[in-house]
Amino acid sequence: MNIFFNLRGTVVRQTAEERAVPEVVMSPPCRSSGSHGDRTSTETLQKNNSSNSGVILDISALKMAEVDTEVPPLPPRYRFRDLLLGDQTFQNDERVQVEFYVNENTFKERLKLFFIKNQRSSLRICLFNFALKILTCILYIVRVGLDNPNSTQSAICRNTSWTNATESPEINWELIFWVNRRVPVWAIQVTVALISFLETMLITYLSYKGNIWEQIFQISFILEMINTGPFIITIFWPPLRNIFVPVFLNCWLAKGALENMINDFHRAIQRTHSAMFNQVFILICTLLCLVFTGACGIQHLERAGKNLSLFDSFYFCIVTFSTVGYGDVTPQIWPSKLLVVILICVALVVLPLQFEELAYLWMESQKLGGNYSRHRAQTEKHVVLCVSSLKIDLLMDFLNEFYAHPRLQDYYVVILCPTEIDIQVRRILQIPLWSQRVIYLQGSALKDQDLMRAKMDDAEACFILSSRNEVDRTAADHQTILRAWAAKDFAPNCPLYVQILKPENKFHVKFADHVVCEEEFKYAMLALNCVCPATSTLVTLLVHTSRGQEGQLSPEQWQRIYGRCSGNEVYHIRLCDSKFFGEYDGKSFTYASFHAHKKYGVCLIGVKREDNKSILLNPGPRHIMAAADTCYYINITKEENSAFIFKQEEKHSKGLPATGLYDAPSRLPVHSIIASMGTVAIDLQQPDPPEESSKLTIPTENGAGSRRPSIAPVLEIADSSAILPCDLLSDQSEDETNQSDEEGSVGSDFVKGYPPNSPYIGSSPTLCHLLPQKASFCCLRLDKGCTHNSFEDAKAYGFKNKLIIVSAETAGNGLYNFIVPLRAYYRPRKELNPIVLLLDYPPDNHFLEAICCFPMVYFMAGTIDNLDNLLQCGIIYADNLVVVDKESTMSAEEDYMADAKTIVNVQTMFRLFPSLSIITELTHPSNMRFMQFRAKDCYSLALSKLEKIERDKGSNLAFMFRLPFAAGRVFSISMLDTLLYQSFVKDYMIAIARLLLGLDTTPGSGYLCAMKITEEDLWIRTYGRLFQKLCSSSAEIPIGIYRTESHMFSTSESQVSINVEQGEEHRECGDCKEKTAHRNSTTSDQSEHPLLRKKSMQWARRLSRKSVKPSSRAERISQQRLNLYRRSERQELSELVKNRMKHLGLPTVGYDEMNDHQNTLSYVLINPPPDTVLELNDIVYIIRSDPLAHMPEDSQVGQARSTRNQQDFGTETRDETHL
Repeated sequence: MNIFFNLRGTVVRQTAEERAVPEVVMSPPCRSSGSHGDRTSTETLQKNNSSNSGVILDISALKMAEVDTEVPPLPPRYRFRDLLLGDQTFQNDERVQVEFYVNENTFKERLKLFFIKNQRSSLRICLFNFALKILTCILYIVRVGLDNPNSTQSAICRNTSWTNATESPEINWELIFWVNRRVPVWAIQVTVALISFLETMLITYLSYKGNIWEQIFQISFILEMINTGPFIITIFWPPLRNIFVPVFLNCWLAKGALENMINDFHRAIQRTHSAMFNQVFILICTLLCLVFTGACGIQHLERAGKNLSLFDSFYFCIVTFSTVGYGDVTPQIWPSKLLVVILICVALVVLPLQFEELAYLWMESQKLGGNYSRHRAQTEKHVVLCVSSLKIDLLMDFLNEFYAHPRLQDYYVVILCPTEIDIQVRRILQIPLWSQRVIYLQGSALKDQDLMRAKMDDAEACFILSSRNEVDRTAADHQTILRAWAAKDFAPNCPLYVQILKPENKFHVKFADHVVCEEEFKYAMLALNCVCPATSTLVTLLVHTSRGQEGQLSPEQWQRIYGRCSGNEVYHIRLCDSKFFGEYDGKSFTYASFHAHKKYGVCLIGVKREDNKSILLNPGPRHIMAAADTCYYINITKEENSAFIFKQEEKHSKGLPATGLYDAPSRLPVHSIIASMGTVAIDLQQPDPPEESSKLTIPTENGAGSRRPSIAPVLEIADSSAILPCDLLSDQSEDETNQSDEEGSVGSDFVKGYPPNSPYIGSSPTLCHLLPQKASFCCLRLDKGCTHNSFEDAKAYGFKNKLIIVSAETAGNGLYNFIVPLRAYYRPRKELNPIVLLLDYPPDNHFLEAICCFPMVYFMAGTIDNLDNLLQCGIIYADNLVVVDKESTMSAEEDYMADAKTIVNVQTMFRLFPSLSIITELTHPSNMRFMQFRAKDCYSLALSKLEKIERDKGSNLAFMFRLPFAAGRVFSISMLDTLLYQSFVKDYMIAIARLLLGLDTTPGSGYLCAMKITEEDLWIRTYGRLFQKLCSSSAEIPIGIYRTESHMFSTSESQVSINVEQGEEHRECGDCKEKTAHRNSTTSDQSEHPLLRKKSMQWARRLSRKSVKPSSRAERISQQRLNLYRRSERQELSELVKNRMKHLGLPTVGYDEMNDHQNTLSYVLINPPPDTVLELNDIVYIIRSDPLAHMPEDSQVGQARSTRNQQDFGTETRDETHL
């Protein structure tokens, strides 16, 4: 169907009586025949199409050319208006005829489509135009090279009157207006000028929009007329062939053509370069055009003067525009000088504008970060870090941990963040250490363009971190989930490492390769802190990369050994490739663990079968090591970085020649890693010790005949009769049969089973101590009685064990992971501690439904800043108080002030209840120095100096020597961010951490617990003998020691953990009257360490010399007054607490205000050497094997059956225990 549009000249007639709009009538289509009406309509259409004049709309002129069958005409009633307005009577027969046509069918529109609208054809036209302009410039240079001013033919214009009139004795104007142009050059220039002229006129016609003057006065049109008009005139007037034409001005037209060509190219390929590229390109073109114009103009004008060459003119322009101005080449006549002035003025106007635009784009590009080039992405390796807001602490933790591994030194880190880069972050990224390896891109992970800028599809990994400082943590998780989905959709093959805050959101990112849920790890770690002291410090040190060099220059023994042991990490190696464990193929796991520790000092903690993906911690003596097993061990460095040094005696025993005391170390072929990480030399005393050497006799002072005369050897193959029966599964029957009368009312009705209700999807099922029947919600309220009991405070319940109080803002689903590890089946029933949840807001029924099956779990509404709430929840009967960071305080105007309220409240409780062990979670690790703050404690001030020294040395654990952190009293979840970062190199770290914390319970895998060294255990003497004792008797693997030492105060001398060279920096300690001295970790006799005593005495003398006057009676009196003031302050706090207890009707017997922890310091030793001497009250971290793994098949079925019979949870309880 051919339809033509023409809206001009439309005729509309309307009678005065009618007020309706003119009717538009659709006539029935006619057949394709030769009728008169058809021919008339066709002629009318052709006429109107050719004349482009408007006519009346005549729908009857339309014909169906492709319809073969005859179409009957429509009745008169089915007209166009009837189709629009409905069935109405036809009141007027007049018609409005409109002809429709398409503009592109006209010749002008077709030309416009070809020259302007179509991208590809327009690109070809621009390329052709650019080539023409460049050709004209080249022809001008050729003409200048062939021109000789001395032989210029000016006879043609000798008869002109204006030449002699304007001639000057200094300036030969004839040489300026006339040039020597040879005929071939003239012919080519005329041809090019004619083509350019015709093209310019055609483009001007096609782009005409009604204002002819706007087209004429365009700069490009004027330049075209100047450069082409004279050449066209010379065709008709030959005497003007040698007239000068400024053809070099075509360079500006070439610049415009090149810009149009680039724009058309972008439109054609549907891709754009950055604005920075376009602006730099325009600036370069502008500079080139200015220099070329100036060089050609000065050269031509100087034909009448000094007659400079084109190269000299170019040299003069470069020297002038660069503001150097040597002065060896200068213009001689005033026209050329005037041209230089004009060019300088133009440059002063144009170039600053260009540079300003370029500077603005540069600043904006610096904010956005630019792009990560595709070439670099294909040749180099990089990872992408997606965050919602980038803080300096988060950045430094990631970079320090990521680049701590040698094989990641050549990786690039591309940061994709939607916010503008912070000033502090920008300053850090400008450091040469990071500026070449870290690239910041401002953009969103939800945009494919930004992911393409970061080259996500070529990245080795993508880390997606949540913003934990947000008030709404659920909203932060939702953003993280969307980022993970977007990254997975854009780059399905890129490994994802996702950090989630809330456990209920974890199942949305199950597809990620590694997921760390913050609240899961946080609550599980805080729970284990209550039963295994300083578990948070133990795990934090394990997941941080360190070489164990911290504190090695300290004069104090505990800091040196603590810093050395902090370098232990978890590594893995195949048994067949290992020198540590290769000789134990076919031996039991316990045998391999003990002998590897005795021989090499490494602690084998877990293993993984080749055909099984699950890691087993301490699978027990029945696990036989195979060559294909993957071994997981704790050591200062990995085996590949170790040098093995054999003793001379061993070489004699093997028949090897002895050349010296030590043989050359046999290194494994990983030289690059050794060079970057260092080498640990392991002394091999006796690779194959005789069996009798493992029998250790009891010391005479401890031997009373009650113990065996020696420690039993660790067997190579497990003996079923030698393994002690598991007491954990028999705990229930023993409690029922041998329970004393005072314990008959508590704990006799506990059963073991799986919790029937999980508060969120994805929680790992754990066998726990449960109530036979669910407790009513009213019974879970501690401070209010109900119909089932009338207890209103913790004292009324009469708990046998100390309480564990948890202070939190809300009862989130993560709090469920605090209860499960404390009610796990392997915890002895008699050691279960009551749990009291002190919540700012009462929990909902969904959370109560999840915890009502656990025994001795209660909640109470209250806050820690209310003394009455603390007393009602039984704080004087509590052994541990866990203060969880509140979501409402995580965001503050000043970031580091987010912990202010928590720190002050904990400090208040520390003063009110000194004997209470308070475990605090902070938002920022740097704030842990304010925990249990004492302004006049010289020892704490010295530790602060040591922390600054370690930070200056580049340590990632500068805060590790703070006493609250070393003792496990303070914890920050941000310290566990390194767990996710380490997973890029050690993909097993998250699984091992979950097994240690009890978040996952793999059948056959052990669990973390602790045992205390008593006076009866001191006969074992060393950690190595304890290792043998535990492996041979109960198949337990020790991994570390939690040591507590006395911290004595003295007024005569002081020992502090700071190097003697830094002593002059501690002048403020001279005013402190309390001097500290601690007991050595290996002996209490200070005389055994003369160097330590010498340094302490030197510092004491230095402080005494700095004092104004020696100690006098007035100072002693002031010291006594200070002690009196302290006693009065403590008594005042004690009276305050007792008065509130009396007001609440609570007994004051249990309040002990004098017993505190101020005179002790505690620290963690991970995998200490075998010769480490055990001390009284040491707490040993052990990994105990799974009790269910040692049970025969029938006993497991019987246990499951008994558990099922004892539980009465209806259909909600799992009927079987699947192992």
